[in-house]
This record gives sequence, C-alpha cells and structure tokens, in this order.
Amino acid sequence: MTKENKLIKYIEENTLRCEASHRGGGIEIDVSDHLKIEDAKMTAYQNYLGGGMLGSVCSDRNFETKDKAKNKKADDMTEALKKYFFDMTNHTGDKWEEQIFEQNQRMPESAY
Repeated sequence: MTKENKLIKYIEENTLRCEASHRGGGIEIDVSDHLKIEDAKMTAYQNYLGGGMLGSVCSDRNFETKDKAKNKKADDMTEALKKYFFDMTNHTGDKWEEQIFEQNQRMPESAY
C-alpha cells in the first residue's frame, strides 16, 4: 500500500464530520493517533465563489508542535486531506468546470 493510500485510509477511518457538495463544504478528522498528540484535529474546507466555481481548498488544525518529524507528518496529512476533499467536490466530467487539484489551488479562497 502506498503512502498516499495509507493516508486516505486513515482519513476515511477517522472522519468526525463531512459535508461536501458541488458548493464546497468541509471535513474534520481526528489525527491524535497519527501524530501522537492528544485531541488533535484537522480540517479542510472549500468556499463557493459563485457562478458554479469553488475556491481553493483550505485547511486548519487545532494544534502546534515544534517537533520537526511531527510537523512533516502533519503537513503530509494536510495535503492528503485537501486532495481527498477536492476529490469529493470536483465536478468530474463537466467540460466547463472540471479542474485538477493544482489548478484549483490557484483559485481565491473566498469571493469576498
């Protein structure tokens, strides 16, 4: 199993809440076991810009660590979570709105 597949499996098994649609939404996961940090949570979210367009996928976490190895693990999980959420909201097959993740990340976060 690849590293990416392991992270996706972890996300799926540790999702606390998920609201995803063609108009964005958010996902929250528990990363306590993954990072060995008590009550550690991470989110990814996406705003609707209007006109059928979604903003870039953003993320946040409720913890800080000065441990370089844990920071690297957290950064890898953050990127995997953003891509995972993007896959849920992307308009696959829509010739006008289909984007790859890297294109989406160049979009603004919000229309305001």
